Order: sequence, then structure tokens, then C-alpha cells
Amino acid sequence: MRYELTDLRLFLAIAEAQSLSGGANTVHLTASSASYRLKNLELAMGVPLFKREARGMELTTEGAFVLKHVRSLLAGVERMHGEVSGFASGLKGSVKLFANSSSLNGFIVPSLSRFLSANPNVNILLEERSSNTIEAAIAGQEADIGIFAGHAESAGVQAIRYAIDELIIAAPLNHPVVQHSPVRFPAVLDLDFVCMSRASSNYIFLRDMAKLAGKTPKVRIHVHTFDAVLAMVQAGVGVSLVPRSVAANALREQRIAAVAISEPWALRELTLVTQADGPLSPFVEQVAEYLLDDPIVAATRGSDGSPPL
Repeated sequence: MRYELTDLRLFLAIAEAQSLSGGANTVHLTASSASYRLKNLELAMGVPLFKREARGMELTTEGAFVLKHVRSLLAGVERMHGEVSGFASGLKGSVKLFANSSSLNGFIVPSLSRFLSANPNVNILLEERSSNTIEAAIAGQEADIGIFAGHAESAGVQAIRYAIDELIIAAPLNHPVVQHSPVRFPAVLDLDFVCMSRASSNYIFLRDMAKLAGKTPKVRIHVHTFDAVLAMVQAGVGVSLVPRSVAANALREQRIAAVAISEPWALRELTLVTQADGPLSPFVEQVAEYLLDDPIVAATRGSDGSPPL
């Protein structure tokens, strides 16, 4: 089979643009050169990769199959170049990690702080993503590691339980609701709430659960960090729906109180996923193992799945 990486990049570009000329422009080739390369690639593969139609280029069944492998191959090439360039600049590795906001703030940032201090030759590219997008992003090789709330459903990832967390109502120490723990969720929706930003997954979840209960949260203020939320709660502004892991320090220092919620969704399983296709780089394995073995994280994974008191 005689074809080059340029041919594969061209194939990917045409598939994404659904146009020969659009794909050619993406990889900086003339349309005639792109057409010649595509014909050679199809001859080398022995199957047609596209249906040429008036509205553009549509993948054949064979082409869709090839596309999956081309994406994987080119992603591997990019990772290779990234790691080699890391060696050239004195770095030994780089790992990209996507996580939802609660796991990021409750578990991951403290773990990575310790990891990076102990491993100065590894870089972490960290991005916050909503839970419902992370699994697909890892399966699509957009990142190396993903952590999200829920269970993995894709065959394109390897999944393992990361941590068990619990959603609680954070309340001022002297708030009357503290005496009624645990509470049903509808019972607290008449209280004043301090919330994360309107676009945050935390607020969207609160709003959706309130809607299921036939109510709307009474929001006094939206803020952009959990630290700000907890400071507002401590000051008596209102209560808030937060993960126990996020509130752990404030609870330990008795700056706020925790009110348990008697709802099945209050207990949350966090899942760590990596790519299923091909071996992981040693750097990815090292970071994943460190995150899983962090004593604070591991302590949440009790045999009965319950969070620490």
C-alpha cells in the first residue's frame, strides 16, 4: 500500500469538509493535486472512499470505516510529536485531562498539586468539561484521561470507579434546616440559595432537579467559584447544593454545616476513563494511577459505596 501521511490528512480533511476543494484548502493543496492523491489512496485501499455527488463528497461505508482508523492513526502521530518535542524542551511528558467541575474542585486539583510537585518533568493540560461530554471526548481521542459523574457506556473507553461523592445542602451553622437533616430535596427549595454561575453544570443540575419537583430555586446570587459559594453560605446569605468533597475543608473547620439529602441522586459515582484503543503512554498510566491511588480519593470508595462521614 503506497500512500503518505499527507494523503491520510487530506482524506480526513475532505471527510470533515464534505468537499474536495474544502479539504484541499485545509491541507494547502490545489484541487487537482488533491483529486490525484485521493484517487491513488482509493487505488491503494482497493475500495471507493467517497460518493461524488452534486452536493459534495459523502463517505461510503468503507470510507467511514477507514475514517475511524485514520483519526486514531493521526492522533497517535500527533501524540508522538508532542512527546518528542517535550523531550527536546526538557520535558518528559504531557497528559491532557478533562473533568467535570465537582471532581475537579473536590478531588483532582489537590491530587495534581501533589503530583506536579513530585514530578517536575510532567505537564498536565487540564480542562473543565460537563460530564455528559467527557466520555465521548476520550473515545474520540481529544484527551488522555476523563473524569465525570456517572457510568461509562462506550466501548471506546476503559473505565474504572474513581470516587464516590455526595451532594449535600451547605448551610450556615445556625440555620434551622440543619436540625432537620436528612431532608427531602423539595423541602429546601423554599430557602434562599447561593448558586454557581447560570452556565455551570452544578446550577443546571439544581435547576433541573427543582423543575422535577415542580419548583424553581430562589436564587439570591450567582458566583463563579465554589470558594465564593461557601464564603456566601458561611456569611449567612443562603444555602447551596454542593458536593461534599468541595465543602470538606469548610466542614472540617466548622465554618458551615452539612445537611444530607434523602434522594437517590445525592450519592454520585465518579468514573475515570482512558482510551480503549492501543496501549497508554507511560505518562498517562502514571497520572491515572496517581489520581486513583490518592488516599483521600481511595477512602471514598468504600465496599458499600458510601461516602465518609
